[in-house]
Amino acid sequence: MTASSNEFPIPDRMRAWVLGGPEELVFTEKPVPQPGPAEVLVRIDAVAICATDLEIISHGVPAKIGGGLPFNKNFTPGHEYMGTVVKLGPTVDEYGIGERVTVEVHAGCGRCERCRQGMYTSCLNYGEPQKGHRANGFTTDGGFAQYAVNHVNTLVHVPDDMTDEEATLVVTAGTSMYGLDVLGGLIAGEGVVVSGPGPIGLLGVAVAKALGADPVILTGTRDARLELGKRLGADHVVNIRREDPVAAVRRLTAGRGVHFVVECSGAPEAMNQSAQMVNRGGRICLAAFPHAPAEVDIAQIVRNNIYVYGIRGEGQSATHRAMALMKQKRFDAKLIHTHTFPLDQLPTALKYARERIEDAIKVVVKMPR
Repeated sequence: MTASSNEFPIPDRMRAWVLGGPEELVFTEKPVPQPGPAEVLVRIDAVAICATDLEIISHGVPAKIGGGLPFNKNFTPGHEYMGTVVKLGPTVDEYGIGERVTVEVHAGCGRCERCRQGMYTSCLNYGEPQKGHRANGFTTDGGFAQYAVNHVNTLVHVPDDMTDEEATLVVTAGTSMYGLDVLGGLIAGEGVVVSGPGPIGLLGVAVAKALGADPVILTGTRDARLELGKRLGADHVVNIRREDPVAAVRRLTAGRGVHFVVECSGAPEAMNQSAQMVNRGGRICLAAFPHAPAEVDIAQIVRNNIYVYGIRGEGQSATHRAMALMKQKRFDAKLIHTHTFPLDQLPTALKYARERIEDAIKVVVKMPR
């Protein structure tokens, strides 16, 4: 057994879930990874399940870059984790032993054009760890284990009064924040539609309202989720099974439409509906992975000078800004945490998340101590 301190002894091996073929997870032992320069070893305390985890376990990395990545066997998935720093790599002085941190998924290679622009979630060496790229839980080992190595650029301090469960939600809130960032930033008083009341959509409502959006309109199909959206700051909710969402948005904005749409549903008709919800010169952020190609009315977009952006993950250090809002209690992210399971019951936790058992939203896996 090696140790970084008397307080945090580190074993040589750890328990971890490892991916075999599609839908094949094995609970096994593997060596505890060791941090290199600018890295720390994180003892994982909690990890939330994301819909992308389900996609990776079933099919591999979604929206594969550069012609596709192979199905990533023999690695540990899970990317929305938090924990405690227990060992420092060479030269690391930004964090100390015993500090609680939550993590971003992506550490870009630092050498390509996009990384040098700060667009590390669009790293041109995505999926090539030999060139320095890491996407923990996507292409490199993630958080369904007892320990993980993280680059210091991916860490965010967790305040003492924040629970482990809430800290796992910072990446989700950060993704919502990044969606508003790429739209050019929100000015207080501008209107936002969020479509799709999943975790990113619900926290998109919370972030938009915390930044002063008015009105914030949430659309979806499940009344319970829409009611939760109200608790997180939505001024209006629209059940699209009972009312046409475009007509509803026009009605709620006196025919003007909104400045921004953050599309989190991935529905095939969502792009065209979004283009009819924004006013001329409006902006649309696409934050979901559709399951199939969608037909898009490009003429509507061109005629009305509408801007369309896509995002991947939690870029431009948006997690730090999301953490600032959560630390200030600007919204209660804990509202979307619904279930908790221990690490050895990960398959059950995944089943709850996939099948939305008991209306599961964010399912968290906690590590035994």
